[in-house]
Amino acid sequence: MGTKQRDLKKSFELAVRSLLAPCSLQEFFEALPSFTAAEQERLHRLFTQVMSSLHGNVEDEFQSICLETQVGKAMDTVEQLVEEQSLDPLFSNKTNVMDVAHNLSATTKTEIQYLTEMLEKAEAQNHLKRDRIELLKKGRPDMSDMSNTVEKLRSGISSYGMYSSNGFHSP
Repeated sequence: MGTKQRDLKKSFELAVRSLLAPCSLQEFFEALPSFTAAEQERLHRLFTQVMSSLHGNVEDEFQSICLETQVGKAMDTVEQLVEEQSLDPLFSNKTNVMDVAHNLSATTKTEIQYLTEMLEKAEAQNHLKRDRIELLKKGRPDMSDMSNTVEKLRSGISSYGMYSSNGFHSP
């Protein structure tokens, strides 16, 4: 049983108790002055019994109606929704919807820009790969790779002749 359901039940019981509270014997005597004291006492006892019975019947009927209409389940659902909304920043009174929309828009634009740049890089790489494939298909080797290889060989050969096996320069 949720807190809202308990609160409803307590409120109902308090209301019924105050509405169906038996009146004192003195109040009863004042309300029915034409009867004898013995009759007033019997009527007061009967009134008290009727009120007690009525109180029980009203509470039972209330409980029955709550069960039939599933008030408890509905109140628990409402309580859960209220709790969820209080945790959701979009339902907060402090959140400005326009700020949220602006932030979302800015984030989306930044993401689109990033993805566009990544796509352009990928397209450029694909273009370079296609060009190399075309060169290889035509039988022309890539001259830049060959010149780099030749340069490495030259530097390796020249450094080999300048240094002896002990690592010192030999003229």
